[in-house]
Parts: sequence; C-alpha cells; structure tokens
Amino acid sequence: MKYVKPLRLLGDAWKTKPSVPGRFLGLDVGDKYVGLAVSDPSNMIASPLSVLLRKKTNIDLMATDFQNLVKSFSVSGLVVGYPFGKLNNVEDVVTVNLFIEELRKTEKLMDVKYTYWDERLSSKTVELMLKPLKLHPVQEKTMLDKFAAVVILQVRLLVLRRLEIVCLVFLPFSHGNLCYV
Repeated sequence: MKYVKPLRLLGDAWKTKPSVPGRFLGLDVGDKYVGLAVSDPSNMIASPLSVLLRKKTNIDLMATDFQNLVKSFSVSGLVVGYPFGKLNNVEDVVTVNLFIEELRKTEKLMDVKYTYWDERLSSKTVELMLKPLKLHPVQEKTMLDKFAAVVILQVRLLVLRRLEIVCLVFLPFSHGNLCYV
C-alpha cells in the first residue's frame, strides 16, 4: 500500500484510466470493526457496503477481503477516515495507524493507494440519524460503522467533485497538472 495526498488519489486514478477513473472504498476504522463504503462508478455517491470484524489474528483474512473488493469493484484507492481533530485522543490515531501498518505488512495490497480523510463528526452524524429508529444495539452498531464510512467517503467525493468542476470551468488546461497534484 502506498500513501498519497488526498487530491493526488483522484489525479492518479484519472491518469491511469481517463475514461473511467475507478471507484473508491471508504473505511471507518475502529477498535473492533471496520465499516466499509464504496463509491458508484462515477464517484458521485457513496453507499454502505459491509462491516468487517477486526482482530489481530484475522488481518491476513481482512487483507484478502480487501483484495477481493478492490478487484470486484475496480477500486482505484482507499479513503481512510482519520481522527485529525482528535489530537488529544491518541488512542484513535494509534488505532488507525496500526491498522494501516498491519495491512501494509501483509503485502497483499501493494498496488493499492490510500489516503486519509477527516472523520470528525462522522459517527456523531450517523448516531443522530439512527437515534429516532430505535434499533437493537447490535444492529445500531453495525449501521453506525457502515454509515460512518459512507459519511467519510461522501464528504471526500463532494470536495473532489467541486474541485473538478472548478478545474474544468476555470482552469480547463490544467486537468492532471495543476488541479490534481
């Protein structure tokens, strides 16, 4: 796995497949679960995908699951929720960093690029939406993890879409050069 800056991930996707940039996989990494979301082929809408159980003993299995998802959804990169605003809460930062490092060590995702995206308030947003539904706690936790990944990925897609529009309208000759570096 190779880390790239957020704007670079889309730029690299456009360079490798100009007509179809590939989809993105959003990850909400927690202590016990990893929520997953996937973008549609046009990278406009994020949808919930699943929740993976996270244990130290199953990282190899998770890497294989990610390999399969990358292949089946034509994923060009991972968008990993990162607790930028929680610098006081070192545990969350360590959790995400450790997970990415464990995935990298499996060497099963060598060609996959990833970037971090601010996950502030993603879980809180979903909690507020789910509260009126009065779901069973287990079901609520599963939904929370999946939809937190959706929020992380959707916000990133919206920001990139706006940047793409600005580049195409105001800087028509910079596609791939100025706007996506």
